Amino acid sequence: MLLLGTWGRCSLGHCIPILLLAVLFDVVGLILLLLGILASLNYWDFLVYTGSLFLAFSLVFWISWYSLSLKVCPEKLNL
Repeated sequence: MLLLGTWGRCSLGHCIPILLLAVLFDVVGLILLLLGILASLNYWDFLVYTGSLFLAFSLVFWISWYSLSLKVCPEKLNL
């Protein structure tokens, strides 16, 4: 019962498009990386490097989503 109460209050944040971009970049990067590693193709190095770049760029979206979804009370800002 305790877990149901905490999951009910969780939200995806204010920036849903940035979250979707982060997940999309993660999925595409992982697919390209695994395809470059596991498939026997002549251009495997391109797939590995491109997949790792997609995963690195997804970190930018994850950090942006997290920092834009933070809630700070106006009293703590000392305005």
